[in-house]
Amino acid sequence: MTRQSISFTQPNDEWLKTQVDSKEYSSKSELINDLVRQARKQQRQIDWISSKLESAENSGFTNDSKEQILIQSKSLLNG
Repeated sequence: MTRQSISFTQPNDEWLKTQVDSKEYSSKSELINDLVRQARKQQRQIDWISSKLESAENSGFTNDSKEQILIQSKSLLNG
């Protein structure tokens, strides 16, 4: 694992400490890694939606039903 040194604003540091103190996470590192995983997952969903929108704009329409698109989107969210 790579070791990093980062700085936080006081409000962000206090929030991180609160999360660790509440036993939700065992350390700030664990919390930050979880936040990064969530952000990466969210970015994959945004990229997928953007791709679908771009494809739809270029073709004029999609053959996927709204139900199929919803299933695909939920599948992507659940990783």
